[in-house]
Order: sequence, then structure tokens, then C-alpha cells
Amino acid sequence: MPSTVKGVIARSKNAPVEVVDIVVPDPGPGEAVVKISTCGVCHTDLHYKQGGISDDYPFLLGHEANGVVEAVGEGVADLEPGDTVVLNWRAVCGTCRACARGEAWYCFNTHNASQKMTLTDGTELEPALGIGAFAEKTLVAAGQCTKVDPEADAAATGLLGCGVMAGFGAAVNTGGVKRGDSVAVIGCGGVGMAAIAGAVVAGATTVIAVDLDPRKLEKAKELGATRTVNPSDGDVVEAVRELTGGFGADVVVDAVGRPETYEQAFYARDLAGTVVLVGVPTPDMEITLPLLEVFGRGGALKSSWYGDCLPSRDFPVLVDLYKQGRLDLDAFVSERIGMQDIEQAFDKMHRGDVLRSVVEVKA
Repeated sequence: MPSTVKGVIARSKNAPVEVVDIVVPDPGPGEAVVKISTCGVCHTDLHYKQGGISDDYPFLLGHEANGVVEAVGEGVADLEPGDTVVLNWRAVCGTCRACARGEAWYCFNTHNASQKMTLTDGTELEPALGIGAFAEKTLVAAGQCTKVDPEADAAATGLLGCGVMAGFGAAVNTGGVKRGDSVAVIGCGGVGMAAIAGAVVAGATTVIAVDLDPRKLEKAKELGATRTVNPSDGDVVEAVRELTGGFGADVVVDAVGRPETYEQAFYARDLAGTVVLVGVPTPDMEITLPLLEVFGRGGALKSSWYGDCLPSRDFPVLVDLYKQGRLDLDAFVSERIGMQDIEQAFDKMHRGDVLRSVVEVKA
């Protein structure tokens, strides 16, 4: 039977979020119902609320989630009720041209659940990133569930579902950071901090954090940054070069996604170095670079989609690193809150007061 549970929706553009009753259908073929344990409050949820993603209101918000599988639909062979999972928003198809060539992290045909969750009056909900996890239960495609160690803290591991994986993967998967590299990360929000943590795990010896907020720079040092740069103190490119022997960093991650930060990243890298764009620009943003500089500096200019991750491969590895004490996921959990506190959490996030507020769902 369908379940009626509490969930958090954005009913219209910039309206305060609401805790309401939602209806979660039984899982159909290839689907799973997951009882949510925790869900991080991410900037993407705020973008949905503000109309920055689409205007398909009402949205069921939340996507950085850990939960327990409650039921699975027909044809689901690798999940069963009771499995602890972290949800992802890129269930790979296994058959598109990217998957066929062994690069499933680029899957061009990712999918979500076919059925819709609704309000009690039948109004269909659009789940954030195909997940909708600010809820006691949610319906997802089975491929959006990655089994993880149930003993690991749900609030910490749930963050792998988006921001932490995006940043860690931008450094390690997309940027290819290796032992002895120098790395600069521009923008020290949750994604940038995860890129710093990833660079440290990969063995980078110089890790430079760049941000305007001194609080974030201090946090970056706690996560392993060896140097910090505040753009208000002078030219970022010159500062990064000075800290890397005059050459520039081997890998520069732009976790902001603005023309000015991308240009800084472009010029702050060493010759034959790599720029990774993981911050998401808005549709109106453009950048102009001298083509001779693009050619003459060599290297690679890359965009990172979800940290170029394959959840089934990467989530369990990062949980193992967490359990070994090599990846401090606890440092990303700024506070634990209830569903009624999400609006205030958005305000704290906007002010830069938290890395992540994490909703603990108590059904």
C-alpha cells in the first residue's frame, strides 16, 4: 500500500518551505522505497527553492541522503529490505555509448524512478535531483541506491550523495591529483572543502585554499590545506604562483564557477597543468580567453560532472577511508537538525555559517 509520510516541499518560487503530508507509492519495476535516516542541506536544494533549476513546482527537496531500503520492486536483484544505502542522482543505464566503452561515470542516459510521489490531493511532486529526501520515505530507481556499511555514521556518509563526492571526485577522479602534486582550490564551501580533502588523501604535498571568508580558510587548514590565500589581500594568481615556486599549481579546482574564478584558475596553473571546473555557472555567464594562451599553456581544461564518480565504485571506498580516519567526513557535519529547521538552515548556508546542516529524520 502507498505510504503517507511527512516531507518538505517548495510550493512556489522563493516561498518558505513547508512540512506537509506526501504520498509515496509502492515501488514499481526497478524501483525502491527508502526510509530516510539523514539528509544534508545542499545549495542545490536552495537553487530549487529559488527557481534556479526549473519552474516545475512543487518540489520535494533533499538529495544528500542515507537511508534503509524498505521495499523493492520487480526485477531488483542487488538490493533487499534492510540494506543501508547512500542515494545518488545518477543511476547509470549500462547500455549507452559511455557505459558501453567502460566509462559509466559519464553515462548519458541516467534515470530516476518512473512513478511520481504526490501531495495528498494528487498533485505530482518533482523530487530534487530525482531523489526528494527531506522526507520520512522516498521513491527512487534501484540504481540510485549504493550499499554502504551500516555501522558508519549516517549523517556523515549521506553527504557522499552530492557535495562531498563532487568535490573529492573533482580533485581525484577528474583532476587526477597524485602524490607530490601541488593543488589550489578556489572556493571553500562544501564542495571546495571536499576537493581539499581529496587532494590530501591523494598525496598532494602543497594544497592551497582560496576564499574570501577567513572562517573557511581556517576550516580548510583543519582539513589539510597547507597554505591559504584570501583574494582581498591581493592577486590570487600571483599568490598561488608564489606558493608554488613561481610556476603555478599542477591542478587548480574552481569550486565557485564564475568567469573571474575560472580565469584565476586558468592562469594559476603550471604549464601543462589541469583546470577542473566543478562550481556550477549560471546560463548567462561567459568567459573570453586568448586562444594562444589556451594553446601555449597546454595541459587540460576539464569539467567535473558529479566528481566523475561511479557511486557503486566510489561511495564504499570513501566510507572505508572515513572508517580508517583518512577522510574526515565528520568535519563536514556542522549541525544536526529536524525537518522544521530547514528554512533556517538555508539562511545559515547562505551566510557561510555552516558547511552542512544535516537533517536527522525521525519518523
